[in-house]
Amino acid sequence: MTALPPPSPRKLGLVIDLDTCVGCHACAVACKQWNSGGITGPVTDENAYSAEPFGVWFNRVHSYEVEPAPGSAQPPMTLHFPRSCLHCETPACVTVCPTGASYKRASDGIVLVDEDKCIGCKLCSWACPYGAREYSVVEGVMKKCTLCVDRIYNENLDEREREPACVQACPTRARHFGDLGDPDSAVSQLVAARGGVDLLPELGYRPVNKYLPPRPRRAGPPSEAVAEPEETLDRNALPPLLRWLDRMLER
Repeated sequence: MTALPPPSPRKLGLVIDLDTCVGCHACAVACKQWNSGGITGPVTDENAYSAEPFGVWFNRVHSYEVEPAPGSAQPPMTLHFPRSCLHCETPACVTVCPTGASYKRASDGIVLVDEDKCIGCKLCSWACPYGAREYSVVEGVMKKCTLCVDRIYNENLDEREREPACVQACPTRARHFGDLGDPDSAVSQLVAARGGVDLLPELGYRPVNKYLPPRPRRAGPPSEAVAEPEETLDRNALPPLLRWLDRMLER
C-alpha cells in the first residue's frame, strides 16, 4: 500500500462558490479540453453520440431542486454542485493503492496518478467517498483531476493564466484557486469570510478543496395579477403593406 508524505504547509486547491455557480458546465468542458492534450491525455469518450454515451470527465456538475424546510420563509431553489477530486490531506485513494500509482505530492499537496504504475484495479475508486476517480476503459487506468499541474507551473504561460482551466473558464467566477495552507491567501480569507466547509467532514479525509454555501434567498412579496387594458388597433391608420399583412394573418 502507498504511504502518505508528511503534511505539507502548502496546500493548493479550489474554493467553489455554490451561491454563484449557475450549472453551465463550462468548467467541465474546459477541463476536458485542456486535459485531453495534457499529461493525462487522452481523456477519452466512448459512443459519444449514441443513446448511452460514457467517458472520462474530471469535473462533473450536478443540479438539485432544494425544497425549504416546513414553515421556512425560504423559497425553493436550484443548487448546482460541481464535483471533482478534493485533494484530501489524508486521501483513502492513495493509501489503498497497491502499486504506488496514486500518490500525494509533498511539495503542494496535489494528489496524482502515475499511469505507468496503474494496473486499473479500481481500488482507489472504491475507496474514494466523493466519486472523484474516473476509469478509462480505453487505456485501462484510473484518471482524475490534477489541478492542471501542467498548467499552473508552466512558465511559458502568462502568470495570470497559471491556474486550472476550470477556474479560467468559469463565467461567474464561482471557482477560485490558491494556497489553502496560507491563512493570508485570498482563498483562505474567502473561506473564512463566507464560512467555507469541507465535503463530508465526518469521514476524516480532510479535503483541501472547500465549498462556499449558498446565501439565504428571500421570497418576494406576493404578486397581484393586474389586468392589462385590451389593445385596440386602428387598421385604417396602418400603411397599406401592414393592412394587407394584418388581413393575411387573420385568415
